[in-house]
Amino acid sequence: MLQILSVANIVATFLLIHVSYIYNRTEKGYPLQIEADKIEYEESPFDAEFVSALLQKIDYDTLKGAVQQISEKCKSDLTDQIAVPELPEEIPVSTDASTADEGLLRKLHTVMFDIHVVEGNLRCPDTGRRFNIKMGIPNMILHADEI
Repeated sequence: MLQILSVANIVATFLLIHVSYIYNRTEKGYPLQIEADKIEYEESPFDAEFVSALLQKIDYDTLKGAVQQISEKCKSDLTDQIAVPELPEEIPVSTDASTADEGLLRKLHTVMFDIHVVEGNLRCPDTGRRFNIKMGIPNMILHADEI
């Protein structure tokens, strides 16, 4: 089965793969901008503890920005499936699953695991370099002159 790129995967891609490009070529290359051409929704099982634990490791502002970048495309591609949840400006300090707002955790789960960018580009905000996304997989291979 084809794994498609979710918002959480995009954030992970920002942090893990693009670091060498950013380090060597630009000082303002993070976060990559999302240019979505096709978005799909696929519901996955909700796990409050997992979402809560993941929140402690995520740059929330980057996640929120990623959701804002794809929200218009989601409205056109997913109108009959789901509405993109609105995220609060800040998440509460307590992200413990036992005390966290389940509604908020479900919204975060939806944007991180259920909404997938299938076609489009990730664009460096500093250099304008585009990384193509095909079938949910970003091509992050550097050109010879970028190594």
